[in-house]
Amino acid sequence: MARQDREYEIVVFGATGYTGKLTAQYITTHLPINLKWAVSGRSAPRLEAVVNELRVLNPDRPNPGIETADLNFESLSSLAKKTHVLISTVGPYTTLGEPVVEACVKNGTHYLDCTGEIPWVKRMIEKYDTEAKANGAIIIPQCGVESVPADLISWTLVNLVREKFSKNTKEVIVSIVGLDGGFSGGTLTTLFTSLETLSFKELLEASKPWALSPVEGAKYGRSTSLLGLRTVPDLGTLTPSPIADTDRSVVHRTWGLLDGGRAYGMNFRYNEYVKVRNVFTGLMFRAAFGAAMLAILFPPIRWLLKRSVYSPGQGPPEETFAKNHISVKAVAIADENSPSAQRAAAEFQYPGGPYHFTGASLAEAAMVILRDDTVAKTRGGGFLTPATLGQPFIDRLAGAEFKIQTRVLDH
Repeated sequence: MARQDREYEIVVFGATGYTGKLTAQYITTHLPINLKWAVSGRSAPRLEAVVNELRVLNPDRPNPGIETADLNFESLSSLAKKTHVLISTVGPYTTLGEPVVEACVKNGTHYLDCTGEIPWVKRMIEKYDTEAKANGAIIIPQCGVESVPADLISWTLVNLVREKFSKNTKEVIVSIVGLDGGFSGGTLTTLFTSLETLSFKELLEASKPWALSPVEGAKYGRSTSLLGLRTVPDLGTLTPSPIADTDRSVVHRTWGLLDGGRAYGMNFRYNEYVKVRNVFTGLMFRAAFGAAMLAILFPPIRWLLKRSVYSPGQGPPEETFAKNHISVKAVAIADENSPSAQRAAAEFQYPGGPYHFTGASLAEAAMVILRDDTVAKTRGGGFLTPATLGQPFIDRLAGAEFKIQTRVLDH
């Protein structure tokens, strides 16, 4: 089916799940009322229940279409042919995601997801990137809380450093100040599935700084003290972030995609941390996180956790949403041979939790692909990143109260 003849502009696949439902709710309350869209999943009755809930949120809006699809290529290919953009919130992507990607790539359908599973993304790039380019399919994985804030903050700061100092950027340092919201059952299932299905070699390869970049970047040296902490002016005492590898992989892919690294600078690197009060709390954070990661390596512990946490499709209750907040600060250092290199700072605030942000991000990214001129559109297809949607993406996210504020620092 020719792209101009497609029935829908957006289809949300996995709309009965936790993140999928939040995405559908955001579309209902924020996107243009004349948008042609549909919710999709395996169960028609459950999809009808979702549509009934959406109708309450916005009674004046036409109902979305309902499209059932199974997790196989034939069914998903039929679905992909009906839409310009397909948003997939069905995970774990490691075990369930490939048929959706394949269907979109082969039918020239743009694709977005909210995975954080780097080994799977790496495998999909290696397998489908060339074909996605040939078929004009824009494929953007990790387009939720992992890794939109990191990628957009880095892109914004690199541009600011170039504008204000006429320099490349040597390093972007991100500090997660607050990330409230808990974990959904799908997130925890994904973590357990990765440990149970991926080899140690795959996990090791995915943890390398330039794992997803099309070109190799500068070698990494130690960025923390022997205690595993780092103190950065204007950011404070920091300890490595649990999602640093995930965010770094996307930021570095953006670096590699934009003029082979030259747009950011050939010495560029990205590091991400969590803000802690002092050295003691930083050491306690590292110890607690290390103990938790060690514990879930043991099958009996995972068995117990699976029975005591949210089931897939469930997550933190609505009454907790008002307490959620995301706060991130960052500093960019210009690439110059000086002990007092010029610096710029950015701060990102979002008055909601990570799953709400992910729903908003997926929906607004789809609108950018549909409506705006971007680097992604110019490239025409392939496995891209949130930052290739550029300023139009940031501008649209402003409607979801996503705010990035920047300033030049004294040096």
